[in-house]
Amino acid sequence: MPAMTLFRAGSPLVAVATGPLRPGPGQVRIAVCACAVCRTDLHVVDGELTEAKLPIVPGHEIIGRIAELGAGVTGLAVGARVGVPWLGWACGACEFCRRGEENLCPEARFTGYQIDGGYADETLADARFVFAVPDNYSDAEAAPLMCAGLIGWRCLKMAGVAPRLGLYGFGAAAHIVIQIARARGERIFAFVKPGDQTAKDFARRMGAEWAGNSDAAPPEPLDAAIIFAPAGELVPAALKAVRPGGIVVCGGIHMSDIPSFPYEILWRERQIKSVANLTRADGEEFLSFCARHKIHTTTVTYPLTEANRALSDLRDGRLSGAAVLIP
Repeated sequence: MPAMTLFRAGSPLVAVATGPLRPGPGQVRIAVCACAVCRTDLHVVDGELTEAKLPIVPGHEIIGRIAELGAGVTGLAVGARVGVPWLGWACGACEFCRRGEENLCPEARFTGYQIDGGYADETLADARFVFAVPDNYSDAEAAPLMCAGLIGWRCLKMAGVAPRLGLYGFGAAAHIVIQIARARGERIFAFVKPGDQTAKDFARRMGAEWAGNSDAAPPEPLDAAIIFAPAGELVPAALKAVRPGGIVVCGGIHMSDIPSFPYEILWRERQIKSVANLTRADGEEFLSFCARHKIHTTTVTYPLTEANRALSDLRDGRLSGAAVLIP
């Protein structure tokens, strides 16, 4: 089985031939059909997320078909198409899991981080943490839904009702979120890296009524803003952009340090929230929405063996939409 494997943070992935996988109790073996490349993968590969199991096979936006069931697995069938997300395991017994907050489980393990992921032609997954994939998406179209879509969905829930919504960083997650938000009748204001005309044009094509530099003020106050770019300096900028009582949601799992800022821009009941991972309930809600409303995902496909090139293109801002690896 070829698998693109990270042996040391900061080094390129290496193609490794491994033996056939065998699912343990409660697991399924999945033949990978597509795996999208997420910015979190970059944080793992570059060593910015420091608790990776090494060596590790990255990738947590997996679409595949079940090839084998482990002992005790029920409710799934060989041949079924499923998606595998970032949250790959939770204990089910701690106070967070019991409250339905399994995304905060202190023992949680994550796909492509502590659990080998989808930069391979097959993988293993906990049967409890796989999702049925709507039939109205190809494998490549569905792959970005597993994180860019799911995290974006949770961010939108955190942002609440926001007739005027700002999106900071317009990549894979934002280009999905904008479609959901517009379906709800929200107006979208996109903020991109200064000078990135390609991203501005992409945002406008996707339905943003305004697209400007991330350090610019929007033409009117926002009700909420979601920050997808991993840049802490955007938090004060977004606070300045939202109205009193507005909400700023930090959507990334990793962000550079937030600089100090005057209390004045937080005062008047503005809020800062962070999104951590996802829950299975999020996945079920979101994929049900996707079955009813076709979400267009802009993808660029790469052979699995070119995973390093896909990561480099993402790192250097050469992508509009999402990179997807095809075994």
